[in-house]
Amino acid sequence: MKREVIDTDRAPHTGMPYAQAVRYGNLVFVAGQVALDPATAKPTGGDIAAQTRRVLDNITAILEEAGTSLQYALDSLVFLKTTADYDAFNAAYRAYFPKDGPPRTTVEAAMPREQFLVEIRIIAGMPD
Repeated sequence: MKREVIDTDRAPHTGMPYAQAVRYGNLVFVAGQVALDPATAKPTGGDIAAQTRRVLDNITAILEEAGTSLQYALDSLVFLKTTADYDAFNAAYRAYFPKDGPPRTTVEAAMPREQFLVEIRIIAGMPD
């Protein structure tokens, strides 16, 4: 199998030493995404719901570039700055996964920058 780097201008580029995603066989591994504007790669503000939507929109763009979508998500790893945001996060997340979302692990963690409230990593399969 060949390792293919996935890259799109519809999601932010951080300048850090990692790919937005890698496709390996029928799996796509999306790097953890935070609330960055794709056009400027600058942090976007807002509450946990707004940041969750920005993160999942960025992930959606990356998955689409790879030829798949959130519908094929197999695993989700979520880092929350504070578990006090858990309910509001879930409400925003549910809009992207209204039924049968992927298995998910959610933990409270320090964020790489103070203004980030959430980071999400997704592993997805390819459609048949």
